[in-house]
Amino acid sequence: MGILYLVPTPVGNLEDITYRALRILREADLILAEDTRTSGNLLRHFEIRNAMISYHKFNEHQTVDGIVERLKRGENIAVVSDAGTPGISDPGFLVARAAVQAGIQVIALPGPTAFVPALVSSGLPCDRFAFEGFLPPKKGRMTRLETLQEETRTMIFYESPHRVVKTLAQFIEFYGAERQVAVCREISKVHEECVRGTLEEVLGHFQEVEPRGEFVIILAGAEVEKKKKNKNRNQKDEEENEA
Repeated sequence: MGILYLVPTPVGNLEDITYRALRILREADLILAEDTRTSGNLLRHFEIRNAMISYHKFNEHQTVDGIVERLKRGENIAVVSDAGTPGISDPGFLVARAAVQAGIQVIALPGPTAFVPALVSSGLPCDRFAFEGFLPPKKGRMTRLETLQEETRTMIFYESPHRVVKTLAQFIEFYGAERQVAVCREISKVHEECVRGTLEEVLGHFQEVEPRGEFVIILAGAEVEKKKKNKNRNQKDEEENEA
C-alpha cells in the first residue's frame, strides 16, 4: 500500500515551508490540491513538477473512494490546502479518515498553521484552548455563541474580513465588552498585525480601520474574566476595609 501525506504549506511567507514538505511534494505520485492554481504557483516557485488534481469541499465526497483505491495500489499521495495544514478548516479530514479505515498509513507533516502563532503571541493563556474555526454563518450561530459562554479555555476563531466587525459585536453581546481578545490578521505576511485589548476596544479599532486579510480571533475564556473580576472585587474590599 501507499502512504497518504498531509503536507502543510505556507500561510504567508514562502520561507515557512519545510525541506521535508518540499521533498514529499517532489516524490509523491500525486498531489491533491484544494485549488490547483494556488498550489501550482507554489510548486513553480520551488521548481516542482508533479501530477496534481483538485480535491476540495465540493468534490471530496465524490473522489475519496478513488483516492483510497490508488493508495491501495501502492501510490504515495500528498494532500495540500491553499495555505496551512490540511484538515484544519480545510479539506483533508475525509480522505485521512477513509485511509485510516482502509488500513493505509497516514503521515501528517509538522508545519504552518495560522492559529498557533496567533495564539502564542496573543498574551492570553495558551496551555489549554478550544479551536472553534469558522462559526456557522447563519443557522446555529447564535446557539454556538451561547454554548461557549461558560467555556473557560482560550477560544480560537477564524473569520473573514467582511464579517469580523459583526463577529466582535456579537462577542460583546454574549461575553461582555470587557472580555480580553487578540485579533490577528495576515499571519506571516507583509502586513501582519495583532490588535489586543478588550472586545470593545478592538471592535472600535476595526470600525475605524477597514478590516483586510485573513483573521484569527483569540478570545479569553470565561475563567480568565471571572478571576479578573474576583481580583478587582477583593482589591475594592481591601480598600474599603482600610478606609
